[in-house]
Amino acid sequence: MLRKSSWQDRITYHVQEHSSLYVFVAVLLLMGVIFGAILVNSLQVSQKQDLYFYLSRFFGQVSKGQFANAGEMFRESYLSQLKYIGFIWILGISIIGLPLIFILLFLKGVVVGFTVGFLVSQLGWNGLLLVFVAVLPQNIIIIPTFLIMTTIAASFSLRMIRHQFIRKVNEPLLPLFMRYTCFFLIIGVVLAVASGIEAYVSPTFMKQVMDTINKK
Repeated sequence: MLRKSSWQDRITYHVQEHSSLYVFVAVLLLMGVIFGAILVNSLQVSQKQDLYFYLSRFFGQVSKGQFANAGEMFRESYLSQLKYIGFIWILGISIIGLPLIFILLFLKGVVVGFTVGFLVSQLGWNGLLLVFVAVLPQNIIIIPTFLIMTTIAASFSLRMIRHQFIRKVNEPLLPLFMRYTCFFLIIGVVLAVASGIEAYVSPTFMKQVMDTINKK
């Protein structure tokens, strides 16, 4: 019980200490999602038709059960996630990486918003249903994880800046660096679960939804 209480205290203290930063990154991500959704309406008709053509081909393959190998999908997805968190880790330990950390989170929001907006604008309620089975499952894990990861990386970058330019700060960096790195290793494990859902769960749900849509 003592150990559990200790972890709860640490988490509570961390959230309280970085509450303003958490609010900022959450608003930034939301702005990215909104911008991505608005971006759909700025596309020309020919661009929408081209995108819808490729989307229709993809959904046609899904309805026939012609998926890519699940193991290969997992490897590609997880490798992409590892590259992203590795890049954020590097930006967090650099003094000049702070603005890039926020830009990358905003772009993540744009991608999610554009995907959701395009599916709904082109397919209506069917598109919304596809969002729930193809986009939402893995992003239930990915989005909160990215919010926490961005906050941790930004916080560490700010500590680096204070340590470099404010000479009165004598806080040892090595213990912070070790905790920072361990946290990113844990993030890597968590995102493996998200990649597993994307590769093994979402395609099955998508096929069921496409079969239902095609029967209408």
